[in-house]
Amino acid sequence: MTTRRDFLRAAAAASLAAPILPPAHAQESNQAPARPMHKRPIPSTNEPLPVVGCGTWRTFDVGDDAARRRELAEVLRVLFAAGGSVIDSSPMYGSSEAVAGALLTELDAHGQAFVATKVWTQGRDAGIAQMQESLRLFQQQRVDLMQIHNLLDWRTQLATLRDWKAAGKVRYIGVTHYTSGAFAQVEDVLRAERIDFVQINYAANDRDAEARLLPLAAERGVAVIVNQPFGGGSLLGGLRNRPLPAFAQEIGCTSWAQLLLKFVLGNPAVTCVIPGTGRREYMIDNVHAGIGDYPDAALRKRIAEAVA
Repeated sequence: MTTRRDFLRAAAAASLAAPILPPAHAQESNQAPARPMHKRPIPSTNEPLPVVGCGTWRTFDVGDDAARRRELAEVLRVLFAAGGSVIDSSPMYGSSEAVAGALLTELDAHGQAFVATKVWTQGRDAGIAQMQESLRLFQQQRVDLMQIHNLLDWRTQLATLRDWKAAGKVRYIGVTHYTSGAFAQVEDVLRAERIDFVQINYAANDRDAEARLLPLAAERGVAVIVNQPFGGGSLLGGLRNRPLPAFAQEIGCTSWAQLLLKFVLGNPAVTCVIPGTGRREYMIDNVHAGIGDYPDAALRKRIAEAVA
């Protein structure tokens, strides 16, 4: 199985063999950008939110592994140094909430983080208990965003989320899903309910959200967080032997990861993208997508064609 490390090494070797960008760009991509990343407003409040965050599925599920925790601390340092803030987790993600919470305390970075997590259970009492546990694990009195994971028992949990928002235990509420097969149900929720955020899958090779959900979110004033911007991880692996298109330099991209992230952020309905990573070098690569220009519709079409 091709890892992203293998991919980046191969990409680096390919760029040395046939560079398409000036050497300075390659050097800059080895460190976090000097400029803070762009921000986009959360429609319900106009609060600015940095456009590139960090997902924790699998990557932060490291338990008490001290070496892995040190690596993850570096990931968060890069994110914050680049002006990012969004950290997305879930009780479904093993030890990820506990690890992220402990690292935020270790780094004295709770004030820098926009913490998003989820409720993923049936029933009112179970939902409350799970959310209280998430607060404990994150070592915070409240979280910024609580989402109903994969719409599980969403009517029950949404009522509780509204109560928690009114009580100041959460700042924003939302729903999530990770598969296009659930988009019809997500659409129904967006039309029927007033929520702050929706989190969905969207990528250059997974564009179903463009047809209805992204326009509907914009129409309803709902912020959009995008998960799986690399097509669930398979897309990057499939591109490892392909040279980066020359047009990537038009929007300042020096890697496929940056190009794929900028494809997603090129859609104005998208507020933030949360690629998951557990390595400092990958986070450095990712946060570069938070600066510079974004592709217009014509360039986004070329990107989609390039990865097909």
